[in-house]
Amino acid sequence: MILTVNEIFYSIQGESVYAGLPCVFVRLTGCNLRCRYCDTRYAFDKGTAMSVAQIADQVATFGCDWVEITGGEPLAQNHTPDLVDTLLEDGYHVLMETNGSLDIDRVDRRCSRIMDIKCPSSGEHTKNDVANLERLTAHDQVKFVIGDYDDFLFATRRFPLLPAILPTDRILFSAIFDRLPPDQLAAWMLEARIEARLQLQLHRLIWPDQKRGV
Repeated sequence: MILTVNEIFYSIQGESVYAGLPCVFVRLTGCNLRCRYCDTRYAFDKGTAMSVAQIADQVATFGCDWVEITGGEPLAQNHTPDLVDTLLEDGYHVLMETNGSLDIDRVDRRCSRIMDIKCPSSGEHTKNDVANLERLTAHDQVKFVIGDYDDFLFATRRFPLLPAILPTDRILFSAIFDRLPPDQLAAWMLEARIEARLQLQLHRLIWPDQKRGV
């Protein structure tokens, strides 16, 4: 079971409801989308072939209970579910960031799937797999990455489609860094009385000049 890995590093969880926690990140190579604001283009095609066992061994060296599988798009690789299963069996809290265009139920539901719903400014909003809404559990998270007011309206119109089982504090509205001021997004959320979590990218605030390994 071989995966192509772009990088493995230990940092602070910058997003999600677990923001601020130390976490090991396994960034897999490859993505089926090309979002206009993507900040990990370096993971599109560069990486090292590693077995699931090798990845698990490297994760263990950091001595951290939290692991996030990210990309790229993790579900673009066939053996990502095997990696998730191995990490769960090893006792880790496992998170997976996914762009929402592929079937999230390919991975064990004990994994917290952090699923994007792409907004228009991404250029990929027609690729959302709407069937994923029915696959969400109370353990998952949904993220809207917002770059302008059109994105915000798009997100609010899809808000009622989210399953009732998903707690409102696991619905994330995230402003595109250096494009939409977070205070503007906060004002829109308060005016619209949206019951969701405003998300800041902590790693971008802590390490603004560092693009990798954070």
